[in-house]
Amino acid sequence: MSDKPSVLFVCVHNAGRSQMAAAYLTALSGGQVEVRSAGSAPADQVNPSAVAAMAEEGIDLSAETPKILTTEAVKESDVVITMGCGDACPIFPGKRYEDWEIDDPAGKGVDAVRPIRDEIRRRVIDLIDSLGLSPVVRDA
Repeated sequence: MSDKPSVLFVCVHNAGRSQMAAAYLTALSGGQVEVRSAGSAPADQVNPSAVAAMAEEGIDLSAETPKILTTEAVKESDVVITMGCGDACPIFPGKRYEDWEIDDPAGKGVDAVRPIRDEIRRRVIDLIDSLGLSPVVRDA
């Protein structure tokens, strides 16, 4: 059992928003948080525009693959952050739930994904702060 807080990011395809959020939390928490991501209907691959946008930040998503949302992943997480997965996410008492209304990067080019990426980064930094942790300093 880990003393680290655990966070699960959930979106429909686990190919854009949740992947970017998980990557940012991993990078910006400096290993202080156990991070998971999943989708209610996973895509075949991570959105190439999301991969490209995160590469600009020095974060490599190219080896990531979308994962199916499981009840176990929710049970094992302290914080569950949904991004447009609707009612597909199981609810367990005692968990902290947040719903982040963020545009879906599906079908968008890198120029359109950058503002989505930047909004996710801002929210991840706020999340780290709300967990009582300090973000690792990275150039914006």
